[in-house]
Amino acid sequence: MSERGRRRRRLVANLAFAALFTAACAAWFVTLRPASLGGPATYVIVRGVSMEPTYHDGDLVIVRHRPTYKVGDIVAYTIPAGDVGGGLSVIHRIVGGSLDAGFTTKGDNNAESDPWRPTPGQIEGATWLVLPKAGAIMSSLRAPITLAAFAAAVAVAMVIYRQGGQEGPEDRDRAEQRTAKRDSLRPSPPVSALARSRRASRP
Repeated sequence: MSERGRRRRRLVANLAFAALFTAACAAWFVTLRPASLGGPATYVIVRGVSMEPTYHDGDLVIVRHRPTYKVGDIVAYTIPAGDVGGGLSVIHRIVGGSLDAGFTTKGDNNAESDPWRPTPGQIEGATWLVLPKAGAIMSSLRAPITLAAFAAAVAVAMVIYRQGGQEGPEDRDRAEQRTAKRDSLRPSPPVSALARSRRASRP
């Protein structure tokens, strides 16, 4: 394939990647942007066994805000400040209560309901998507040793890709210089006796 053809293929591949990346970013912005960034979604990592067998420890649950909630919905809300665990998110099922008085929530695996009565304004959202064990993976990725290993792997991959990729102009120039140097050091082929005699016979 000619250099022009390779450039065209790289251009098409780059344009396709840019289009897919833009589409993915747009989908994330509309559906999965966190509430902290003005989006509709809140990410909750399940802790413990209170929601088994529905959810398990380490699951990642994405909840989205609704205008209203009802008995049977699994919702996430924040424990009020000043209480034990204040500021942490709880994801439990609505088992009673009302919009005005606040909802009664309970873990599917708990014998008793929660002591808090979240109102619709205090609820972060209802379950929209569940990613099993994704929360545990995210937690491990935030560990310093995992981040360092990931950075090292990326660096090694980039080096391997660079060495195995197509040669750039600078690489070709260096290769041509090495070839020219080898040719200059190579001994000249011996001149045959016939050639020497012909040179000597010339006026």
